[in-house]
Amino acid sequence: MHDLVIIGYRTVFLYALIVLILRLMGKREVGELSVIDIVVFVIIAEVAAFALDSPDVKLINSIFPMLILLVIQFVSSFISLKNKKFRDIVDGDTTILIQDGKILEEEMRKQRYNLDDLFQQLREQQVGSVFEVAYAYLEPSGNLSVFKYGETAPVLPLISDGDIDHRHLKIYEKTEEWLLAELRKKGIEDPQQVFYCSYENGELKVQLKQDYL
Repeated sequence: MHDLVIIGYRTVFLYALIVLILRLMGKREVGELSVIDIVVFVIIAEVAAFALDSPDVKLINSIFPMLILLVIQFVSSFISLKNKKFRDIVDGDTTILIQDGKILEEEMRKQRYNLDDLFQQLREQQVGSVFEVAYAYLEPSGNLSVFKYGETAPVLPLISDGDIDHRHLKIYEKTEEWLLAELRKKGIEDPQQVFYCSYENGELKVQLKQDYL
């Protein structure tokens, strides 16, 4: 009976604690969770299960690891906010799978994404044929973003938070030298000054970081 009371108390307490931790971690849809988020959630669940299975073990032994996991998540989120390379490693980057009606086989292999998966996601978006597709992007969440011919073409950032995206430059058939030359025309000598840069309608559009405004 004593153990049941302890387990009941711990269940209520851990429920409240986990809800608080998840709220502090921020709101995200399930499909938008990063690898670190998923790992943190799994370990928290394991720690909570251990606390309920072992009522004789002090509760602080379970609370402490949860708090450490919360700190890890906060630190990783802060680094992701400041460093795109870290963000790409943890969350992944957008990958183009179809361009001008052609499936990019090499990119499919890199993402370990098969044709059945591709056709299923196209059907889910009421796209009957690959040849209707101007661009299809595999998002970090695993969702497929599809743009048919005649629709507004997707805009890919060339610079995000100071980091040049060479993959996007390649898609636009541009080089880093071209990008740097265009920035100099706008009086920008260092890409690190740029918060966001895109190429739209034949024009380079740039938003500087607040420190350089």
